[in-house]
Amino acid sequence: MLVDKFIPKPYTQKVEAAKVQHRAPSNIALVKYWGKKDEQIPMNPSISFTLSNSYTETIMEIAPRTDFTTSFQIDFYFEEEPKENFLPKIETFFTRIRNYIPFLRDYYFIVRTRNSFPHSSGIASSASGMAALAVCLMKIEKLFYPEMSEKFFYEKASFLARLGSGSACRSTYGGVVIWGAHSAVPDSSNFYGVPMKDIHEVFNTFQDSILLIDKGQKPVSSSKGHKLMHDHPYAEARFAQARQNITLLRDILAQGNLDEFCKLVESEALALHAMMLTSNPYYILMRPNTLSAIERIWYFRASTATPVCFTLDAGANIHLLYPEAYKKQVHTFIESQLKPLCQDGDILYDQVGI
Repeated sequence: MLVDKFIPKPYTQKVEAAKVQHRAPSNIALVKYWGKKDEQIPMNPSISFTLSNSYTETIMEIAPRTDFTTSFQIDFYFEEEPKENFLPKIETFFTRIRNYIPFLRDYYFIVRTRNSFPHSSGIASSASGMAALAVCLMKIEKLFYPEMSEKFFYEKASFLARLGSGSACRSTYGGVVIWGAHSAVPDSSNFYGVPMKDIHEVFNTFQDSILLIDKGQKPVSSSKGHKLMHDHPYAEARFAQARQNITLLRDILAQGNLDEFCKLVESEALALHAMMLTSNPYYILMRPNTLSAIERIWYFRASTATPVCFTLDAGANIHLLYPEAYKKQVHTFIESQLKPLCQDGDILYDQVGI
């Protein structure tokens, strides 16, 4: 099988103890992945911008194991505080990847992590968090096997991250990343993310201003939302739409066509929410201020010819996307028209990370 290449050969070095660190960014999907099969395989490909300022920073230490009463020995700290309630998710992740990272059974792990962004901010912390964990594990594995190539290092890091959180596989790289096999993008894979080539320089300057419309907990988790696609009456049409949009977006990104970029990205965001509106059970994830902000964005774009557009994850908060060349006028628009719609007036300013 293709994934067998990630099962390591006998290591060439011994490691008694180690300490590694990695900072992994979050990402925002342009073409959305919604619905997955077993082993975190996507029902359709997706493309994302990797962010810059929104990241998870993780420090991982290993030492010889002292307690063999459980499957793994892990201490986990979030923002310097012990968080035992986070351990089940990490243990599930370790269980999924143990055949690919055999030293998990032999060491005591101390994991310390923090986010640069607040909780419930509309940024996928599972993506950056699992990506940071995966790259730390690969940095340790490279101590066991220094001959490992850089290309293989990041492919396997992305592969491991996917088994923790699907979208995390897109956060082991910078820039524009595709996840999911698609004939229009050579080397694309269901098993790991792949950086896209031939990206017009304007997209490397893109800004992402995140409008915190609602900081509360979503009525449905992303995991449950993905499961709703299995019996969804419009699932196959949605998967076909996403695959077609991958081809269209590939060309848009190469050509630098900002008008078509705005149309496609907004259509993708609304299609994602349409799936939730028409699922069983059904959910409304937008809030009244989400719709008000969208209408103001549309009016601003039409009246000023500014290439600014929105996208949404599975929640109420808006990611406002635009080139850096339009930063001044867009920030003026945000402050005057959009900030009053945000909870506590809160906005996060980010950009594409290369």
